[in-house]
Amino acid sequence: MSNTKVKLIGIFLLVTLVVFAQRARADERVVKIVQPASNARLTSTGVELTSPVKVCMEVQGLVVEKAGNGVNEGKGHHHLLLNSLPADLSQPLAKEEIHMGDGSKCRDLELSPGRHVIYTVFAYGNHVPYDPTITDQIIITIRKD
Repeated sequence: MSNTKVKLIGIFLLVTLVVFAQRARADERVVKIVQPASNARLTSTGVELTSPVKVCMEVQGLVVEKAGNGVNEGKGHHHLLLNSLPADLSQPLAKEEIHMGDGSKCRDLELSPGRHVIYTVFAYGNHVPYDPTITDQIIITIRKD
């Protein structure tokens, strides 16, 4: 086999390893809503959740930072969305969403009585979600007073 062919095979293998390593790292990137629990309805007193509700997230394979720190691979901040996700997650998330660009991991939400789906979407400093999207969701019910 010629020296050129060996070099080309080596380059191909190196590129393949880099692509697989990047995909493996992307698979390790997780965001999870850890509070409240999904399908939360009951408290210790036996009544449904009341508003405000403290919503907290944890990440794995990512670093939470302020939006003002720019676009940094593996870093970003949370956005909370209520009851639906935007159709196009390749665009910056809208300002009307619950933006956590201060780098926080928890937020108190004032929610109306009823059933709510809460989504978290992890985004770069420019508010554009990662691709593939790093997201989680929970469903909770708020009691009527």
